[in-house]
Amino acid sequence: MPVITNIEDLRQLARRKIPRAIFDYVDRGSYDEITYSANSFELKDIRFRQRVLLDATKRSLGTTMLGEQVSMPVAIAPTGLTGLVHGNGEILAAQAAEAAGTRYCLSTMSICSIEDVRAATKQPFWFQLYVFRDRKFSESVIARARAAGCTALFVTVDLPLRGQRHADLKNGLEVPPKLRMRNLFDIASKPAWALKVLMGKRKSFGNIDAYLKSKGGVWAAGRWANDNFDSTLSWRDIEWVRKLWPGKLVLKGILDPEDAKTAAKVGADAIVVSNHGGRQLDGAPATVTVLPDIADAVGNKLEVLFDGGVRSGQDVLKALALGAHGCMIGRAYLYGLGAMGGAGVKTALDIIRKELEVSMSLTGVRDVRKVSRDILYGENKSAAQKKRK
Repeated sequence: MPVITNIEDLRQLARRKIPRAIFDYVDRGSYDEITYSANSFELKDIRFRQRVLLDATKRSLGTTMLGEQVSMPVAIAPTGLTGLVHGNGEILAAQAAEAAGTRYCLSTMSICSIEDVRAATKQPFWFQLYVFRDRKFSESVIARARAAGCTALFVTVDLPLRGQRHADLKNGLEVPPKLRMRNLFDIASKPAWALKVLMGKRKSFGNIDAYLKSKGGVWAAGRWANDNFDSTLSWRDIEWVRKLWPGKLVLKGILDPEDAKTAAKVGADAIVVSNHGGRQLDGAPATVTVLPDIADAVGNKLEVLFDGGVRSGQDVLKALALGAHGCMIGRAYLYGLGAMGGAGVKTALDIIRKELEVSMSLTGVRDVRKVSRDILYGENKSAAQKKRK
């Protein structure tokens, strides 16, 4: 086993251990991947103010996200097909988040179902909803999330249509998937991965299977989901969801200050500043570029969470400094899951925690709840933000 020192090490190990189609699904973005690349590059451009001769013996990483106590301002984002990255992937990730003292968000397009994850965990988790054209599905899955004790509902608002992901089409990883000879050879070369997936509780989309009464398996469930993405989704639908859901309501996929302000008006408790990991509108700005303007626009009206390009504790600290209340990681934990299963998710969270603590110490921050833009160098803006001015 190689020495793992950062998230990139987990990424390289996952590349070797899981089939190319699955790895590319995790690792790649839409179209020319301009936005996908910008998410990481713009975070890297931000510089810290290094402070010295400050007592670095004690740092507090504990805070709240959506009103819930967490050990650090990092939660696991909802990601589809997680149970194909590793058998029972959603369960393993939820258990790792629970052990780390933070939160896990389950995707509508998960392999393991809401009930599977609930049965395997002790603490509440969050649930992400796609509002499909079939509104009865939304009613059903919201009721199931409430019954499972989920404390927050994340509604993804940036996917009325799927952005084209070239790698997925070339690999046959469509909805539903298309098996090709190249895929079969690749899978055959990854017997350990195949065995773990085959031994998992499910091989299809568990939440959709439950609604369709398990008719047709992964192909039927995938086709149903693909046919039911709703291009008519509007703010009226968010108001409808608000009436169905009594807990914390979070809108995921906000990139514009005006949309953020509207989210507050329709009753959202929080937003996730997100461009779907660069998997939707290519050419949209990096999330960290728009984060300060969005945070300034909403003030204390709602909680601002952040995702997009987060691969380190340094990235987390930069996002907090620019106005985020907490961060969500997707690819970073999926690399760990693909590399080492549940232990890899734990490793990813541990890496980010240690990096965050060291970076806080070297910038003079004692309490993660008190991070401000003062810890950033120069004009407290990334290079891209300066260009925009």
